[in-house]
Amino acid sequence: MVTAAAAALALGGVMLASQARAADVSVLYAGSLVNLMEHGIGAAFDASSGDHFVGYAGGSNALANQIKGRLRRADVFVSASPKVNDALTGAANGNWVSWYVTFAKSPLLIAYNPRGRFAAELRSKPWYEVLREPGIRIGRTDPALDPKGRLTLQLLQRAEQVYHQPGLAQAVLGAPNNPAQVRPEESLAGRMQSGQLDVGFFYSTEATDLKLPSIKPAPEVATGAIYTATILRDAADPAGAARYVNFLLGEPGQAVLHRHGLQTVAPVLAGDKATVPAAVHFR
Repeated sequence: MVTAAAAALALGGVMLASQARAADVSVLYAGSLVNLMEHGIGAAFDASSGDHFVGYAGGSNALANQIKGRLRRADVFVSASPKVNDALTGAANGNWVSWYVTFAKSPLLIAYNPRGRFAAELRSKPWYEVLREPGIRIGRTDPALDPKGRLTLQLLQRAEQVYHQPGLAQAVLGAPNNPAQVRPEESLAGRMQSGQLDVGFFYSTEATDLKLPSIKPAPEVATGAIYTATILRDAADPAGAARYVNFLLGEPGQAVLHRHGLQTVAPVLAGDKATVPAAVHFR
């Protein structure tokens, strides 16, 4: 028979174990995932693990530069492009990343303000014609700081070839860092919602979360984000980081990704498999 004292002792042990396990898990993540991370994955991870998700969003390249320059420290890094990890791999780059896993994709879409003056045309005319019209307000991210900005340029350059529209990219975007269009990734959605933009280049997860009408480019010009996750070399809480990555790759995390418009993929490991913590489990 279990006495009240023994039950209290056992309960206290469980509570102490839970308290010992609970931790702040710091995650630097691509700005296109703000709503997913802050209102989807973060809350679900907290409820599942007892830990506390602490996230910071930014352009993937910008975040990589901050990691490399020791301006930001985190346990986990979630990028919108596998190539970003290369800037953190190897001795010359500080060995911040030795492995990463691809876990989801998100096509790049042309989203538009349903109340904007170009909305009707975007529903009835080729998008590449409408985007050349005078006065249209376009928003995008900086290709030097964010993979989405680079993919936007790539999309327009492909469209030039496919639709036989020489000079299309220059006519629509201007210079790669055109200050009339380029905005920080974390503020682009707000500008669209407030009516400051007519058109913006967003991933499908963003368009889904913002409930924005959008145009999906034809397969021959389409491009998009490929999301990766890794645990950084100087993670303050490697065990908490492993729990976070496991949640992201597991069925509960994958279900949240689906709800936010991401296309999940079977995890693919890149880098040095021997350096993947034993606590990280791939399906």
